[in-house]
Amino acid sequence: MQEYTDNELIELFSNADKKHYAFNLLVRKHQEKIYYFVRRMVVDHNDADDVVQNVFIKVWNNLDSFRADSKLFTWLYRIAVNESLSFLKSRQLRSYLSLSSPEAILVKSIHNDTHFDGNEIQRRLREAIIRLPKKQQVVFNMRYYDDLSYSEMSEILGTSIGALKASYHIAVKKIEDFVTSY
Repeated sequence: MQEYTDNELIELFSNADKKHYAFNLLVRKHQEKIYYFVRRMVVDHNDADDVVQNVFIKVWNNLDSFRADSKLFTWLYRIAVNESLSFLKSRQLRSYLSLSSPEAILVKSIHNDTHFDGNEIQRRLREAIIRLPKKQQVVFNMRYYDDLSYSEMSEILGTSIGALKASYHIAVKKIEDFVTSY
C-alpha cells in the first residue's frame, strides 16, 4: 500500500470520488498514535475506543474546512486532546452522583484493566499521572510517551513553550514524589 503524506490525503479527501478512501487511509495512518494518547488520558480501553471514534467523526465532519494553518497531525492531536478532556469532564460530572472521585474511578480502572500488561511500577506511574491536574496530564503524556517537542505541543495546545516546560517539570516532580512515597 502506498504511503501518502498528510497533504496528499487532504487533497484526496477533497475529491468526492476518493473521499472515503482518503479518510480510511488517514485513520489507518494516525489511529494508533491517537488511540494511545487518548487511552493514557481516559484509562479504560472501551472509553478510549469511544473517544477515538468521536475524534475521527469530528475529523470526517470538519476535514473539508481544514485550513492547513497547522499540520494535519497537530489538528488531529488538538481534537484528541479536546475530546479526551470533554470525556473526563463528563465523567467528573457523573461522579458527583456517586461517592467516588473521578481519580478513584480511574485508579480502580487501572487495577481492573485486563488489557494492562505492565508491572507494579508502571501501574504506580499511571496512578501518579491520573492524580495530576488535567493540563499537566496532557503535557506529561505528550512529552514523556509521545516524545513531542515543546514547539509541537505549543502548536497543539496553544500554550507558550515556557509554560509547557514549567508544567512538565512540575508534573515530573509530582509523579516522582508520588512514586517514591509508596
